[in-house]
Amino acid sequence: MKIWCCLCFGEEEEEEYKKRETMGERKGILGNLDFDEGKSEEIGHDEELGSGKPRDEDDGGKFRLQPGEGTSRGSNVDVNLNLSLGGDPSSSSAAAVLERDGLDRDSHSKRPKVHSLALDCDSFLLSMPFQENMSDEYERMHNSLGNYLCSASEDEGSPLMSNIWRMEEDENVQQEMDDREIRMDLTDDLLHMVFSFLGHIDLCRAAEVCRQWRMASAHEDFWRILNFENRNISPLQFEDMCHRYPNATQVNINGSPAIHTLVMQAISSLRNLEFLTLGKGQLGETFFQALTDCTMLKSLIVTDAILGNGIQEIPIYHDTLRHIQIVKCRVVRISVRCPQLLTLSLKRSSMAHAVLNCPLLNDLDIASCHKLLDAAIRSAVTSCPLVESLDMSNCSCVSDETLREISLTCANLHILNASYCPNISLESVRLPMLTVLKLHSCEGITSASMAAISHSYMLEVLELDNCSLLTSVFLDLPRLQNIRLVHCRKFVDLRLRSAVLSSIKVSNCPSLQRINIVSNSLQKLVLQKQESLTSLELQCQRLQEVDLTDCESLTNSICEVFSDGSGCPMLKSLILDNCESLTEVEFCSNSLTSLSLAGCRAITSLELTCPYLEQVSLDGCDHLERATFSPVGLRSLNLGICPKLNSLKIEAPTMVLLELKGCGVLSEALINCPLLTSLDASFCSQLKDDCLSATAASCPLIDSLILMSCPSVGPDGLLSLRWLPNLTSLDLSYTFLTNLQPVFDSCLQLKVLKLQACKYLTDTSLEPLYKDGALTTLRELDLSYGSLCQASIEELLACCTHLTHVSLNGCVNMHDLNWSFSTSQDEQQQQQPERLLQNLNCVGCPNVKKVVIPSVARFTHLSSLNISLSANLKEVDVACFNLCFLNLSNCSSLEILKLDCPRLTSLFLQSCNISEEAVESAISHCNMLETLDVRFCQKISPSSMGRLRAACPSLKRIFSSLVPI
Repeated sequence: MKIWCCLCFGEEEEEEYKKRETMGERKGILGNLDFDEGKSEEIGHDEELGSGKPRDEDDGGKFRLQPGEGTSRGSNVDVNLNLSLGGDPSSSSAAAVLERDGLDRDSHSKRPKVHSLALDCDSFLLSMPFQENMSDEYERMHNSLGNYLCSASEDEGSPLMSNIWRMEEDENVQQEMDDREIRMDLTDDLLHMVFSFLGHIDLCRAAEVCRQWRMASAHEDFWRILNFENRNISPLQFEDMCHRYPNATQVNINGSPAIHTLVMQAISSLRNLEFLTLGKGQLGETFFQALTDCTMLKSLIVTDAILGNGIQEIPIYHDTLRHIQIVKCRVVRISVRCPQLLTLSLKRSSMAHAVLNCPLLNDLDIASCHKLLDAAIRSAVTSCPLVESLDMSNCSCVSDETLREISLTCANLHILNASYCPNISLESVRLPMLTVLKLHSCEGITSASMAAISHSYMLEVLELDNCSLLTSVFLDLPRLQNIRLVHCRKFVDLRLRSAVLSSIKVSNCPSLQRINIVSNSLQKLVLQKQESLTSLELQCQRLQEVDLTDCESLTNSICEVFSDGSGCPMLKSLILDNCESLTEVEFCSNSLTSLSLAGCRAITSLELTCPYLEQVSLDGCDHLERATFSPVGLRSLNLGICPKLNSLKIEAPTMVLLELKGCGVLSEALINCPLLTSLDASFCSQLKDDCLSATAASCPLIDSLILMSCPSVGPDGLLSLRWLPNLTSLDLSYTFLTNLQPVFDSCLQLKVLKLQACKYLTDTSLEPLYKDGALTTLRELDLSYGSLCQASIEELLACCTHLTHVSLNGCVNMHDLNWSFSTSQDEQQQQQPERLLQNLNCVGCPNVKKVVIPSVARFTHLSSLNISLSANLKEVDVACFNLCFLNLSNCSSLEILKLDCPRLTSLFLQSCNISEEAVESAISHCNMLETLDVRFCQKISPSSMGRLRAACPSLKRIFSSLVPI
C-alpha cells in the first residue's frame, strides 16, 4: 500500500492542530488506529492521493480513515499530519507518548504509519552549517530511516526544499520497521534540557533515533543561531529557514554567496535579530538603509566586503546597535551615527574619511587604516569624548598634534595602542589617565619621551618593543605593573621604581649595561643574554627567582646583590649559567635554595654559606680549585666534574651522597656530613690517610665507600674504617695494597669487597677468609685480574661457603675448576657443606681447560655461570639443579659438553667449535631450556635446527647463523 501525503500547511492549520491537541482528541484518534488492512476502506480517491494533494482543502494536514474491525462503528478517525515546528515544547513528543499508551502491539494486526519527513529532514539540513560533508550527512540520515525513503518532489518549478514527501509501506517493510523502531521513554522537558547542550550537527544525528527525538530536536529554542558561514546556501533555502525560525536572534552568512540578497531576506523576516555577521561579498547601499528596520539589532560584523559602489558615503544609522565591526572592508567614506554604540572597529579598512556621531562610544579600533589621514583621525576620535580604549596602531599619519587634541578631548582614555606610528614622540603630550600604553616600533620614541610618559601616573602596562632610538628609561610610576623592552638595540640604562611592579621583560638589548629596579611586588626577574650587562641593583623585597643566563659581562660584584643584607631577602633560585666573567663566587644567603653556575668556566674559587641550599649545579666549572660548602642544606653533591679541585670543605648536616670521582688532585678534604651514607672517591689519587681518617670520624653512617684507584690510601687509613660500623660495601680496586688485615679487623659487617687488579696482594693475603673465618658476613667478592694462585682460589671457593657472588675474571693463574672427589658418594655428601654460591664469573681466564661441577659438590644455589672468552676450555661437565644461565661463548676449544641442569633456561655457545652431536646430547637433559645461541658455530649447520628442537622440545628461541660458515 502506498500513501502520498501533502504536508504543506499554513498558519491556520497549525492553530487548528494546536486546538485539537489541547482538547485531547488525539487520545481517541490514536486509540483506534489499529485496523485490519483487508477490511479498511478507501482513503480518499486514488488520483487525489497520487497527485500529492489533500482530498479536502479544509482539512489541511488530515486524512480520514473509515473504521474497520476493532473500531467503533459510525465514527471517523481523524489523523492530523501537521507536524509544524511552531508548537509548544511539550507537544513535540505527544504523538509518541500517546502511541505508547494507545496502540495495540499485536504483531498480526496492521496499521498505517505516516511520518513527516519534510520537517524532520529539511529543517535539520538547512539549520545546521552547510559544511562540505553535509550531503553525506543528509544521505546518512535518510538511509538510517530504514524502509522510509524521503525525496523531494521532482515536479517542474517546485522549490529545492519541497514539503511534499513520499512514504512507502508493505507488510514486510512494516513488520521490519516495527522491530527496528527505537522508543525512548523520556519526558518532553527532560529531552528538551538534554538537547539544549547539543550543537546543530548533533541535533541532526539525534533526529535519526525516533519520531519523538526528531520533533524535539527541531524545536526553535535550538535554532536561535543560524550559522551559514562559508556555506553554499541559496536564497530560496535561506528564505525557507527564515520562515521556519522567525524568532532566530543570530545569523552568520559570512562567505556565503549573494550575501546582499541573503541579508536583506534576514532583515525583512527576522524581527528579533540581534547579532548579524556577514562578509566576503558586496553590500549595496540599500542594506545600510534597511538596517533601521531591524530594531532589535545589537551587533553588526562585516568582514572583507565591498561597501556600496565604491564612491558614495556609507551611512550606518541605528538606534540600538551596541557593537560594530567593519573589518578589512573597501569603502571610500563611512558615517556612523549610533547613539547607543559602545564598541566600533574599522580595522584594516580602506576609508579615507570617517565621520562618527557616537556619544557613548568607549572602544574605538582604527588599526591599520592606512588611508585614514591625520586630520580624519583627529576628527573621528575627538567626536567621541567618552572613548576609553583607542587602537591606532599602523596608522602612519598620526602625529603628536593629534595625540594632544585627543588628550584634551578624551579625558577618560585608559588604553592607547600607538604602535608602528613613526611620527609620534609624545612631546608635550599629557595622558594622565592612561593605564595601558603600547608603543611597539615607534621610531620617534626616545629617552626624552619618558618625560611625557612619567606624567601618566595611572599607567600599569608599558610596551616599548623595537624602539630603535631609545637609549634609557627612567620611570617612577606608582602603579606600573608590567613593562616590555625587547629588541631595543641602543638601550643602555634602565631605572624603574614602582611598588607594584610584577613583570619585566627585557630581551635582546645588546647594549644594556645598567639596571636599577625598586619594587615590592616583583617575584621573578629574567634577563637572559644581556651580554653587556655589568651593573645590577635591586631593591625587591619579594623577589624569589632570578635568571641571568648568558650575561657574560657580569663580574664578581653580582654576589653582593644576592647575599644577605642586600635588597633581595627572599631570593630562592639564582641562575648564573655561562656567566664567564665570574672568577670568585661567594654567597651568604639564608633564603637561597637553588644555585646554578653551569658553564662558568672561569670560576676558581667557590664559597657558599647557604644553610637552606638544596640544589647546586657546577657542570662545566672545570677550573674550580677551591670549594667551601659551609653550611649548606644539600642532600647530594657531585664534584667529580671539577678535575682541578684541590681543596674541599663541606659541612652539610643533611647530605647523604657525595661523589668526588675524578678529583685527581684533591689533597685536602674536610667532610663533616653526619648523615652521609655513600662516598665515592674514585681516582682521587692524592687523597691520603689523614683525610680518610677525618672523614670516617665525622661521617659514622657511611655504608658504601669507593676508594678505587686511590693509591695513597694505606693501612692507617684502612684501620680508621673501624669508625664506620655500618660499612657494608668497600671497593679497593686498582690500589697497591699488600696486606688486607686492616680490612679484616675493621670492617666486621662487610658484605661486598672488590679487589680488582690488586696485583700486589700475595697468595696468603686472603688466608684469613678461608682459614680464620674472617668477614663471616661477606657475600660478594671480586678478585678479577688478580695474581692469586690456583691453590688459593680453590681454598677460597671450597671453604668460603657463605659467598653468593664471586668474580674471577681474567685470572691468569687459575687453571681447572674441578670439584670431583675420589671418596665414596656417601662420604662426599657428608663431608661437603652446602654452598650458597649463586653467581660465578670466570670470563677471559686463558688457562682454564676443564670445568667439572658434580652434584656431590653441593652447589645447589648456583644459578649463573659465565666462563666465556676462555679460549683453552675443552671440557664442561656441570650438574647443578638450580642453574639457569650458562655462558660458554667464544670458548673456541670446547669439545665436550655434559649438562645435568633441569632448570637451565639460557645456553650461549656462540663461536664455539663444538660438534652438533655434543650439543644435541647436552641439551637433551635440559627440560626447561628456552634460549640457545649457536651463532658462528662452524660444526653446527643452520639446517639442523630441527634436530635440536626435537632433542629439546622446550626450546623457544634458537639463534643461529643464516648461512653455513
